[in-house]
Amino acid sequence: QVQLVESGGGLVAAGESLRLSCVASGGSFSNFGVAWFRRAPGKERVFVAAISWIGDHTYYIDSVKDRVTISRDNAKNTAYLQMNNPQPEETAVYYCNAAPPHTDWAFGTWGQGTQVTVSS
Repeated sequence: QVQLVESGGGLVAAGESLRLSCVASGGSFSNFGVAWFRRAPGKERVFVAAISWIGDHTYYIDSVKDRVTISRDNAKNTAYLQMNNPQPEETAVYYCNAAPPHTDWAFGTWGQGTQVTVSS
């Protein structure tokens, strides 16, 4: 069973950049697709971006397409979410998820989350 640990969150000013990391252990990370979700205060957890198991396909919600990059390094069992020019409304707990191909993320493995706070 793969386990995931996110890091890289913190307080960042609007317009700056940060990179979140998701380190996997205990499973065959390279066999899983990876996604990032976020939960803003008082809201549901929502999908942000995903990357296929070998990294050849990526998916983004429209609101982040030009500012966010998801990537992975299977040799390091790590996935990343590079966020450029974050906005205050993107303050949220960010979670990574790993799931086998063609599997709903709801049935994947979640990390514990990392808090991102964007100040105006």
